Amino acid sequence: MDARNNPILVIDSGLGGLTVVRALLNRLPGERIIYFGDTARLPYGTKTPETIQHYIHQIVQWGLRHQPKHVVLACNTASALALPVMRGRFSPIPITGVVEPGARAAAGATNIPEPVIGVIATEATIRSGAYARAIHGRRHRAKLILTSTPLLVPMIEEGRSSDDPLVQLALKQYLKSMIDHKIDVLVLGCTHYPLLKKAIRTVVGPQVSIIDSAYQCAEDVAARLSRANLWASLRSGDDRNRFLAYVTDDPDRFAKLAPRFLGFVVDSPLRVAPEVLYQQEIRPAMCQPA
Repeated sequence: MDARNNPILVIDSGLGGLTVVRALLNRLPGERIIYFGDTARLPYGTKTPETIQHYIHQIVQWGLRHQPKHVVLACNTASALALPVMRGRFSPIPITGVVEPGARAAAGATNIPEPVIGVIATEATIRSGAYARAIHGRRHRAKLILTSTPLLVPMIEEGRSSDDPLVQLALKQYLKSMIDHKIDVLVLGCTHYPLLKKAIRTVVGPQVSIIDSAYQCAEDVAARLSRANLWASLRSGDDRNRFLAYVTDDPDRFAKLAPRFLGFVVDSPLRVAPEVLYQQEIRPAMCQPA
């Protein structure tokens, strides 16, 4: 089998990683995407690194049955806390995340010698220091303002949009310190946040460069596949036929909310119960690539 036609496996704690899927489908029109949303165990943003690493290990191990040519941790928290560990455990399978591409774009977004760069993300992502390390590794004179924004994800998953007064109020509160410090760049350090980009732009103003980590992640994957000569030779149908989803809980809710992230209607995803993921640890041979 031609490895170029193997799928890309995209992993997230829930729905947010669908913004990465959308960007991948737009950037790589021949690729098939398998999505795994760990909806039974979200949110990841308040959990310990050890717990998140355990969850991601289980999901990658399960995903090997699909023989992915590339694995994307489309969750900023998972990228920050689990990516290096997963690369070590599952080498040589290429595994990438959203933090490094976002940080690289933030560092290159302005020529100001000492830029002020803001990052909004989950509590766990901020606490990990991953963005701070990645940005300072490229722009060591940058001043960083990192803020956890725990209310945004549940509001987005409730269906609230940029026009919602509660969303606008929360953003004004969360971004006040950044505005006061006159940020030059703002990193959307959670893949849910692009859905609120309109409201965020209104709050921070047109002079601030906004970095969408989902878009940057898709660009990074495209470049890596090109270097490895792994772009798909297939040219399949519409986006719906190129996308297959699995979740650990509540497939109907996922199917109801997913179109807002993807821009197209999806079938109800297949459910993989968490106990299945735990059982494979007892019988790991079942999850090895064919």
